[in-house]
Amino acid sequence: MKIVGAAVGNCVHVAGILSFMGIARTLGHETIFLGPATPVDKLLGAAVETKADMIAVSYRLTPSVARKIFEEIEKKISEYGLEKRTFVFGGTARVAEVAREFDFFDKIFSTETQREIVDFLKGKEKGNSQKHLPAQTLLERIKESAPYPIVRHHFGLPTLEETINGIEEIANSKTVDVVSLAPDQNAQQYFFEPEKMKKELSGAGGVPLRTEEDFRKIYEATRRGNYPIMRCYAGTTHIVEMAKLLKRTIHNAWAAIPLCWYNELDGRSERKFVEAVAENMEGIKWNASHDIPVEVNEPHQWGLRNAHDALFVTMAYISAYVAKNLGVKTYVAQYMMNTPPGLSPKMDLAKMMTAKKLIHTLEDENFKVITEVRAGLMAFPADMDRAKGQLAFSIAEAMELEPQIVHVVSFTEADHAARAHEVVQSSKIAHQVIEESVKGLPRVENNPEIVERMKILEDDALALIDAIRKLSNAQDPLLDPNTYHAALKVGYLDTPNFVGSTVGLGKISTAIVDGKCEVVNPRTGEIVREHERIKSIG
Repeated sequence: MKIVGAAVGNCVHVAGILSFMGIARTLGHETIFLGPATPVDKLLGAAVETKADMIAVSYRLTPSVARKIFEEIEKKISEYGLEKRTFVFGGTARVAEVAREFDFFDKIFSTETQREIVDFLKGKEKGNSQKHLPAQTLLERIKESAPYPIVRHHFGLPTLEETINGIEEIANSKTVDVVSLAPDQNAQQYFFEPEKMKKELSGAGGVPLRTEEDFRKIYEATRRGNYPIMRCYAGTTHIVEMAKLLKRTIHNAWAAIPLCWYNELDGRSERKFVEAVAENMEGIKWNASHDIPVEVNEPHQWGLRNAHDALFVTMAYISAYVAKNLGVKTYVAQYMMNTPPGLSPKMDLAKMMTAKKLIHTLEDENFKVITEVRAGLMAFPADMDRAKGQLAFSIAEAMELEPQIVHVVSFTEADHAARAHEVVQSSKIAHQVIEESVKGLPRVENNPEIVERMKILEDDALALIDAIRKLSNAQDPLLDPNTYHAALKVGYLDTPNFVGSTVGLGKISTAIVDGKCEVVNPRTGEIVREHERIKSIG
């Protein structure tokens, strides 16, 4: 498309239209800028001469003067034979109100975001008729949103009615691409065994979903606004049955299933560890067989329990490896930043970049990796204003990983589960950071400290992966649930939080040292590298 534009009449302010033209060029459009204070005849004449498809008009001064300029344009459009061309306007909110009086303007910009401008220039339908829905699958939504990552937010309130009303509000705000449904613990653990539910815990941690119809009502609430797609965590029991339910009710955009969790190890269910790992793998396999993208939400579970950085990287790689070998074609790799608390931004990024590097070694024509980032749950302060700062900072840091999905954690996390208006507010904060970041961040790959840390973490992780593999005689040890049980029993997979566990050892000591989470000798405080730790285990 060819676009000709100018600041018209007596207006010399060109920053806005130059920004518009710049966005258009990045999207492959040809632009011709005529400059400030451009007479109407010069603008329209140039549109004819260049055979422009779009005429961009900018004006930021007095609304009454703007009205006279727009009247002149309206009168001369037919004289220049431009009736079938697209006219757009950009200016202050007061002048934009005047512009709305004129039907020849096809689009008016004043307070719209950069992303909305991109959507318009990409030719997206903004009406939400059934004929022109926003993309309804993960990969298509990502493609449609590019160059911006899609935004996901977790949501679930203590009653079904509150949750439905909240999702309607979120969808109408058009700020969230993926509503991540949060069932309460009763639903996660006992949906298929309702007789075991504990009434006093109804609505604890999420929405009390009790019937298949409840899921359908939730999905119907998204059928408005920007028609967000939906996803939901796996249950903590009956993994395959839950996957089938999510597919037929909310059209689960992607599955999220752990490898080692939701069992006796973390108390999220009564499943025995080995049986749970086997069932989790079956859930991954079932989703893969139905072409549903899969996220193995494993590594951050370790980070939340003060696992050292090398263990996070190890489990990030193993999770992707397991997914690939169970048939997953599209893998969502999630990176939870700022976990555990105390990591420095440089060392946090080094950890995540090492995990991403190893995961992407598995990529081929049959295994594609999607990068998803999120802020750390434990990083948010209870002060709401400071928490907003933490949200913005975490996303800015995470944008260095070039994500396709940004999982927004509400700034209210440390105080209460986000209500709908707080989800919208948090998502708007995220959109601002994303839009600024997409303009171009300073790349950190060559930072000497990050490069050195990545080398250390890669070496540590590869040593630990090799040691874990040697615990089993199975054809592929990493696909054998008993391998992970053995790794827990000998202490290869261990965190300080396992003290008192019947499955994990809890003998390891970790600490934040110079912004890194390391294994340390509890007596001396000295850092213990993985080769040394593995050797000491024997």
